[in-house]
Amino acid sequence: MLTTTEFLVELENIDSRPETMFVQQHSEENYPLHQHQKTQLVYVRSGVAYLITPSKTYFLPARHYVLVPPRLAHRVLFHSPQHIITGLCFAEARDTDHPFFGKLGIYPVTDLLYEMLRYTESWYGHYGPEQYEAYLFLLNLKLVLPRISHHPLPLALPTTEDPRLVPVLRYIYEHIGELLELSGLARHFGFSPRSLSRLFQECLSISFGQYLKLRRMMAAMELMLKTRQTISEIAYAVGYNSLASFSNTFYKLVGQRPSQFAAREQ
Repeated sequence: MLTTTEFLVELENIDSRPETMFVQQHSEENYPLHQHQKTQLVYVRSGVAYLITPSKTYFLPARHYVLVPPRLAHRVLFHSPQHIITGLCFAEARDTDHPFFGKLGIYPVTDLLYEMLRYTESWYGHYGPEQYEAYLFLLNLKLVLPRISHHPLPLALPTTEDPRLVPVLRYIYEHIGELLELSGLARHFGFSPRSLSRLFQECLSISFGQYLKLRRMMAAMELMLKTRQTISEIAYAVGYNSLASFSNTFYKLVGQRPSQFAAREQ
């Protein structure tokens, strides 16, 4: 793992040669928000991670990759002690306005992409046209992405730095398995229910109820990847007393049943 100083030096190095592909094999944990001039692919090889941007937090499970468009500030935060990522920064190619490469997306890693990424595991540094075979391989990897990546993971949690709401969101995260109601939270933090409801809309552009559902689904997905708990145990652990209610909410937000997601991630 690089120190923050070493990471910032590498960040400058990546963008110093617009014509090259850059391959890196390390974690971005605890590094500050940063951006690249190039489109970046970050592949989580193991562990559970979150992609943080100035406005949202995205769930990033193992065996998925995130496509980060040029000049989008981001950082990766891991909630597991063991993690490995592969980062590919593609040569600059006016990707900002491209319908696929111009927007952030989190996608499952197909068998084809898994083998291609595995082939690069020993690579590090710049690969330009002068390294013809490696450069062509990485270019083809990039070009195949829109053809194999059709179903982005939909969960994104709005974030804020508003000091009035930050402790409330932290409390929700730390007590996700408990009964959490707007009136009780408002009373605990010295708000009226109406004021706290307005604060959620003002800072996050979603309601308290919507935020709580998203937070609970992210917690559930993390438990599916990190533990051997049953779906019923996980539902209870994230605050649901009804397995049917949990399953239906999960399906509406994620697009598949909890059992389907858990089976695919084994």
